[in-house]
Amino acid sequence: MNFYTIGVYGSTEQEYFQKLIDNKVDVFCDIRQRRGVRGPKYAFVNSKRLQERLKFEGIKYCHIRDLAPTQEIREIQKVKDLENGALKRDRNTLGDLFVATYKSKVLNNFNFDIFLKQLESQKAKNIALFCVEEKHLACHRSIVSNQLKNLDYKIEQL
Repeated sequence: MNFYTIGVYGSTEQEYFQKLIDNKVDVFCDIRQRRGVRGPKYAFVNSKRLQERLKFEGIKYCHIRDLAPTQEIREIQKVKDLENGALKRDRNTLGDLFVATYKSKVLNNFNFDIFLKQLESQKAKNIALFCVEEKHLACHRSIVSNQLKNLDYKIEQL
């Protein structure tokens, strides 16, 4: 199995779905806590619309809320962003406290064996991990992908 990470900021709807198609993604894992984006520009990744389009493209959808940072953990990053004067969309990296807290409260409690077995049972070959940030290092999906890399899976950022 190959894993990809994908964000939406900075992509048009056409560009976004073309990345999935070009990389033959067959399973799309939404790892957001809240599956909506404000405003019309990125409305195509709001849960219902996103699932409809993925189904049309022949891509299976799953929501893995257990990999999403909680509101409490997201607040840690919001404080860091305010200290740095950065908007979420402009962030380049995650704060150290966010990373440490996410690992201890979310990642360490997630059962990757079950997750990987579920993907294998679906005969998944190319799996996308999705959250909104364009830069993967500015998003928790980079932490998840590092864990998968440590388990000897190939990871590529789209």
